Amino acid sequence: MATVYEEQAKVFKAFCDETRLRILQLLRTGEKCACVLQEQLNLGQSGLSYHMKILVESGVVESRKEGKWTYYTISEKGSAYAATLLKRLTTPKAIAKESNCCKNKPSNKNFKTEKHIKII
Repeated sequence: MATVYEEQAKVFKAFCDETRLRILQLLRTGEKCACVLQEQLNLGQSGLSYHMKILVESGVVESRKEGKWTYYTISEKGSAYAATLLKRLTTPKAIAKESNCCKNKPSNKNFKTEKHIKII
């Protein structure tokens, strides 16, 4: 079972490769057949398949089969989720909980600052 963070990482993985960004740019004009993407990107079938699997698993791209061909399009729902996720993860909270960690330390020069180390 994938964690929430693993699912979120799939979305960002879709955007962190130059080839996948090129694929998304091509799909902005509408649905494309895998053969068209292969030709325009100068990719072999296995290379395109690798990138499309990541894009489809992220939810940003949808696929459909028609005969032996696969067609791809940008998912409105998936792209809206990606935008919302990025905004939520990068927007500071308006109200943050007060944390007492590392505050009100004694001002004694002999005081050694404790390091927060997790012992495994």
